[in-house]
Amino acid sequence: MDRATLQIRHNAEARRFEATIDRLLCRCDYRMHGNTMMLVHTEVPPQLEGRGIAGWLVGAAFDHAREHGMDVLPVCSYVGAWARRHPEVEPLLAR
Repeated sequence: MDRATLQIRHNAEARRFEATIDRLLCRCDYRMHGNTMMLVHTEVPPQLEGRGIAGWLVGAAFDHAREHGMDVLPVCSYVGAWARRHPEVEPLLAR
């Protein structure tokens, strides 16, 4: 599996980016505060960990924010660590 074949959905009603793999839900949850997307939780089932899925979900959230002119506030520690490894998203980070 790679990012090109992983189907990530923006579930606006549940306020998350999600993918289902082998009937297991992987997700990156957010809350909105004005024009700021607060990424609050990232979860990948243990049997799917280590495949890059969480990073792809977080990347999809940042892509969505960029496309819609939003700022991003990493609340989840994973998201914060991911953002530090991806300097290209620095302009999107809420100040």
